[in-house]
Amino acid sequence: MKTLILAGTASAALALAGCGDTTLERTLSGGAFGAATGAVVGAVTGGLSVGLGAGIGAGIGALGGLIVDQKKKGNIDW
Repeated sequence: MKTLILAGTASAALALAGCGDTTLERTLSGGAFGAATGAVVGAVTGGLSVGLGAGIGAGIGALGGLIVDQKKKGNIDW
């Protein structure tokens, strides 16, 4: 059951990360979905606290949103 919850949350976060039209919107949406995913991972696995999981997820999600933004703008070539 834990694997199913983690897989579903991660899939939803990846599908919705970087939504928006501006750099700020994409970075914030990535951070929000990352925080939600991190909180769920922290709660389900028990290895991290919910707050720590949310904090780590927010940072990674914001970075992901920024990367998606730069890729869509053509600033990243890969």
